[in-house]
Amino acid sequence: MCFLKSSLGSKYLMALTGLALIGFVVAHLLGNLQMFAGPEAINAYAQTLVNLGGLLWIARIGLLVIFFTHLGIAVKLKMENNSARPVKYSFNSTVKATLTSRMMVLTGILILAFIIFHLMHYTLNIIDPSYATLVDAKGRHDVYSMVVSGFSNPYFCISYIIAILALGAHLHHGASSMFQTLGFNSPKYQPCTKWVGPALSLVIPLGYLSIPVAVWLEVIQ
Repeated sequence: MCFLKSSLGSKYLMALTGLALIGFVVAHLLGNLQMFAGPEAINAYAQTLVNLGGLLWIARIGLLVIFFTHLGIAVKLKMENNSARPVKYSFNSTVKATLTSRMMVLTGILILAFIIFHLMHYTLNIIDPSYATLVDAKGRHDVYSMVVSGFSNPYFCISYIIAILALGAHLHHGASSMFQTLGFNSPKYQPCTKWVGPALSLVIPLGYLSIPVAVWLEVIQ
C-alpha cells in the first residue's frame, strides 16, 4: 500500500490502468468497425454483448473505476509536480515538453466528459429515448440505425470529433510514457516502443473517425 502511495507506485498504477484502457479502446474500435459489415454484423455483435447480462454492467463499472483511478492518479501526480516546482519554468526551459504531454489532464477530462455523454446517449438512451425503441427484423436492438441517426446529428458529430482528437492527443504521449514506466525504454525495446504512442494516436482516431465520415458520405446509411 505504501508503494502505491509513492510517486513511483502511482506511476506504475497509472501505466497499468492506461494499458487496460488502451486494450478497451482497441476492442471497442474493432466492435464499432463492424458497422462497415452492415446491420446484421453490428446488431448481432451488440446482441452478443446484451446476452452477457449482468456481466456486461460489471465490465462497464469496472472500466469506469479503472478510468477514474487513472485520471485521479494523473491529477495527483500533476499536483505533486506543481508543488515540487512552485515557480514555473520559462519557455526556454520547457521547450522539450510536448504540447500533448502538457495537456494530459485536460484531454483526460474531455474524454471522461464524452464517455459520460456517450453512455447517456447510446447506452442509457437518456438523451434520445427513441433509440430504445429501434429494433431490426429479428427483434434485436437496431444499433446500426441508432449509430447512423446519431452521426446524422451535426452537434453529436462535433462532440465526437473533439473527443476522438483528445483521445489521439492523450495516446500520443500517454502510450510512450506508459511503456517507459513499465521498463520498456531500454535500448533493446526503444526502437519499437518510441513509435507506439505516435502510431496509436494516428491509427485509433482514424478508425473511430472513419465511421462518421462514412455516414456523411453515405457509405453507411
